[in-house]
Amino acid sequence: MQRKIRVLVGKPGLDGHDRGAKVVAAALRDAGMEVIYTGLHQSAEQIVEAAVQEDVDVVALSILSGAHMTLFPDVLRLMRARGIGDRLLTGGGIVPHEDMAALAKLGVGRLFGPGSSTQDIVQYIRDWFVERYGEAALAPVRAARDRAQTDLFEAPSAGATGGAPGAMPVPILGAERLSARKKADRAARVAHLKAEVAHHKPAAKGATKPTKAAAKPAKKAAGSAKRKAKPAKKAAKPKRTAPPKRKPAGRAKPARKKRPAAKKRAPKPASKRTAKRR
Repeated sequence: MQRKIRVLVGKPGLDGHDRGAKVVAAALRDAGMEVIYTGLHQSAEQIVEAAVQEDVDVVALSILSGAHMTLFPDVLRLMRARGIGDRLLTGGGIVPHEDMAALAKLGVGRLFGPGSSTQDIVQYIRDWFVERYGEAALAPVRAARDRAQTDLFEAPSAGATGGAPGAMPVPILGAERLSARKKADRAARVAHLKAEVAHHKPAAKGATKPTKAAAKPAKKAAGSAKRKAKPAKKAAKPKRTAPPKRKPAGRAKPARKKRPAAKKRAPKPASKRTAKRR
């Protein structure tokens, strides 16, 4: 029974750069595969659980954080524990060649570094699927999925695919449509350049530039005329100084009388008891 290859593209760990993963996912989709993208910040358990539920053939991880020596073994261990250890585990990212060899010994598939071609990734997955399930199990790829711009491509001829079942069709550019598109683009660029030159071209010598006074709006001119028509301010009057305050005339307060000095008292005669004690 022919069927499409199902691929799960995951971004494990704290890596937040998903542009490369989305480009690879789009390339696999255009190659006729069914692609499931998990999104950012996924754990190893979440990726393996999604792979089990989606029943995928390939698990592809994109790791740019440098944690590939931890995440790849964890995902592979969980895949074997859930019974899908026979599926292909591949991926890519910033992975040195020494780490690629070490992960290959553990059972991880081929890893792709920066600058790898998406066609190489597609061909590697297709070769693995054909080797495992046979060439008859691979569904043929429709030519429409390989055409990104239908107005610039023609239907591929029979010799383009070589007649091999499951081979990717090669889109062929339509010469007439491509030449017409090039002419239209060239005309648009020329028109744009002419408009730029006309915009920056200096004015003729005979032309007079408008003065600043003429360029001012009418409201500002009217306002300045009103300000000029205002009469001059009157001279300020001298300030009056208030006379010094005088205390009201009243009765003079009587002087306080001094208390008489206290008289010294004569010492009391000693009592009989005190005399006896002495």
